Amino acid sequence: MTQKILIVDDEPNILILMEQVLEELEDEGVELLTARNGEEALETIKTEKPNLVFLDVMMPKMSGLQVCQIVKQDLQMNDIYIAILTAKGQEFDKQKGIEVGADLYLTKPFRPKEVLEKSKQVLGLCKNI
Repeated sequence: MTQKILIVDDEPNILILMEQVLEELEDEGVELLTARNGEEALETIKTEKPNLVFLDVMMPKMSGLQVCQIVKQDLQMNDIYIAILTAKGQEFDKQKGIEVGADLYLTKPFRPKEVLEKSKQVLGLCKNI
């Protein structure tokens, strides 16, 4: 079964950067999906059921925190790993992310290697040597 990663950000440059960071996973059969706002993200999550979601917080139509809360608490889709990826790095913001059910909270600017390693870990693609 194909594993899927959904990248959600309203900033085109971030979407492009994230796709570049994660494109090597496509060789492992991982499908990369994108969404540009909270509503689109929620629809994609419902229809595609990605294994991993990188979710921006500040977006049009619906914030990443709202999307996360709906997915984790209302829809009970706890098998979807949600990583909040945001410029909001205050402890208060992190706490909010954890409260709504985020599995991971990363702040921008992020380290591409960290994003790639975490993705491999979540999808079980780590090469055990």
